Amino acid sequence: MTARTVGVGLISVGWMGKVHSRAYQALPVVYPELGIKPRLIIAADTSQERADYAVDVLGFERSTLDYHEVLADPEVEVVSICAPNFLHAEIGIAAAKAGKAFWIEKPVGRGVVETMSVQAAAAEADVLTTIGFNYRNAPAIEHIKTLVADGSLGRVTNVHGRMFADYSSEPNGALSWRFIRGLAGSGVLGDLMGHLIDLMHYTVGPISDVNGMTKTVYTERPVLQMGQGTHFDVIEGGEMKAVENEDYAAMMVKFADSAQGAGAMGTLEASRVAVGPRASYAIEIYGTEGSVKWDFENMNEIQLAIGRKGVHLGYQRVMVAPGFGDFDHFQPGAGTGMSYDDLKVIEAKKFLEAFVGGQALNSNINDAVAAARVVSAAETSADSGAWVTLSAEAGTTAALRA
Repeated sequence: MTARTVGVGLISVGWMGKVHSRAYQALPVVYPELGIKPRLIIAADTSQERADYAVDVLGFERSTLDYHEVLADPEVEVVSICAPNFLHAEIGIAAAKAGKAFWIEKPVGRGVVETMSVQAAAAEADVLTTIGFNYRNAPAIEHIKTLVADGSLGRVTNVHGRMFADYSSEPNGALSWRFIRGLAGSGVLGDLMGHLIDLMHYTVGPISDVNGMTKTVYTERPVLQMGQGTHFDVIEGGEMKAVENEDYAAMMVKFADSAQGAGAMGTLEASRVAVGPRASYAIEIYGTEGSVKWDFENMNEIQLAIGRKGVHLGYQRVMVAPGFGDFDHFQPGAGTGMSYDDLKVIEAKKFLEAFVGGQALNSNINDAVAAARVVSAAETSADSGAWVTLSAEAGTTAALRA
């Protein structure tokens, strides 16, 4: 079988740009049956050092300091957009206008308005999109989605989700762009809660009503020079400036009615300043016949309880194994775990498979808008104290069931 070569461009050669690049490189090895061979053509970054790294280490044929050259290159068919949040909408719209399919990290915009502007551009240009909602690709999550859809848990009654991380728990952690509203938009709502909302949409169904609250735990942080270091850096004795967005967010939610989720409701929380959890990104789904739990810190297992009778009641530890999502493309049997990077390989697979005309299993810009609308509703509710009702977003991959 002759492989279909797909020309790839990359915009921004930071951590996520490296992850995308490794995912493209792994694709022919992990999914040889697809017959797709990504060709790393050109990468852009504002740093000459990172641009050189893209060629010398990542294997791109050439590099540039101007992302417009990536979009103008006739050999580039698809583009990975891994720049900071405040550039996502600008670059996403430019990619659509250039007629390039794009895989863009979340949040796509600094709020729902910017996200919808990318949605409009992609629709007008009729280009394929994929969003960096990588946690939905975990084989455990794919299995949970099946358990909900086939009725194994009965009717979903309530859920709990949390995304607790400690990456900003240090009070002297640097004031990077993530803490400035004009650059990042919302704080932990856009950064972590957006992922959690997508997981709930993907496994349970669309959120229809929101009541939210937010808190900024550390109101000032030491200044970090733009383009130098990361939000993980600790600065002692530096100039302090205001944090402009939230460190913690919580919401009560109701779900749109479906056969497995009529009247389902729950609570969602996200924190970037929690002390203890490193990356505890977890969901719990409770139904009339069973319940299931998953936590990214133990991403290769679930806790599953089915039924109310017998001597083996309660949660059982189930290791992810062949038959769970795409697990068997990476490991031969349970107990040998997958990694975060593997989830991005699956994401690349879904993106390029859809691009060449195969199954459209990828997330899309409508999913990003749906998540952004819930985030916006949470911010509105946090200000007013009132519930906010949402209409359904068309064209998503939410778990809609008749």
